Amino acid sequence: MSSLIKKFRIKSFKEESPIIELKDLTISYGNRQIVEHLNLSIQKSEICGLLGPNGAGKSSIYHSIIGLVKPAFGKILINGSDVTNIPTHVRCSKFGISWVPQYGGSWSDLTTYENLLAIAELHIKKKNERLAKINNLIRKFELENVTKLKSKFLSGGQVRKLTLAMAMVKDTKILILDEPFAALDPQSVRMIQQIIVSLQMFERISVSISDHSSRDLLSCVDNAMILNEGKIVAKGTPQELVKNTRAIEAYFGEGFKI
Repeated sequence: MSSLIKKFRIKSFKEESPIIELKDLTISYGNRQIVEHLNLSIQKSEICGLLGPNGAGKSSIYHSIIGLVKPAFGKILINGSDVTNIPTHVRCSKFGISWVPQYGGSWSDLTTYENLLAIAELHIKKKNERLAKINNLIRKFELENVTKLKSKFLSGGQVRKLTLAMAMVKDTKILILDEPFAALDPQSVRMIQQIIVSLQMFERISVSISDHSSRDLLSCVDNAMILNEGKIVAKGTPQELVKNTRAIEAYFGEGFKI
């Protein structure tokens, strides 16, 4: 699988056209400034990683993109449109934004099928189209053996597959993943990496990933950024970043390799 991921990283279909732009973004909680005059762009059909220590502002940036947090200053552009003041539900629906949080993301007392159905009923009006979409996602994410199993009884890898499938019920163009590899065994990590890359390859979805597992993240992204104290201190391809002095000092430490 590692060679497959490496191959996809240089695919020519990625567009040099930003789908997400954060301009001079500043996020504050009370008197505490989390993100300071941040400028960031994610290209169409790109898998972009966001790395940084705890408290660097990664989740706050994601929350601002989807509209859960309103910035104190700056603008958020999606496909060139200013969405800074657009409510979350309108923003995510109009621009096809899906977010998979680190914790939760599914209803624990609902089965795999019921979780998918609950989301499908919100986004797909026609019953036959809903059922077709659900069945397609069950096959695509290899959930056939757990359709009748409640979410709380699924393994960590199965829950992650389910939440990814739920995110894909609607017509997703932008997928934001917060800690998708957390608490997963190596085999499950590989499985999730493969799903992420296949979504880029076959669905042309733009993906942004934040995770503390640097090696797992860097093995499946095209580019990544290092965030420290609310500012981007380094960015580039995985190969460039691990050689970047500022990235090493701020995050990786000496001797880090991928």
